[in-house]
Amino acid sequence: MSTSPETRPVRPDDEIITVLSEWLAFGAGTDELRVRLGAIDKSTLEGEAAEAVHDLEEELGVKSANGRGHLERVVRETLDAVALS
Repeated sequence: MSTSPETRPVRPDDEIITVLSEWLAFGAGTDELRVRLGAIDKSTLEGEAAEAVHDLEEELGVKSANGRGHLERVVRETLDAVALS
């Protein structure tokens, strides 16, 4: 009998929720958010979740003069869409 914890593959939606939550809590910077989000396989996302993540990635690709407040709104919307999918 093994005492090591069972390892399961991490689901893309869980990874996305984690990175977005860390960014909102100031645990990750915007550049780190962009890189980590880009590294996640999002091919299994569907519907509103896929659209929200795509919109967020587009927003991260643009240097916005609107600042963190605008990006925070987009991140929260994306978090909601992914969590409810």
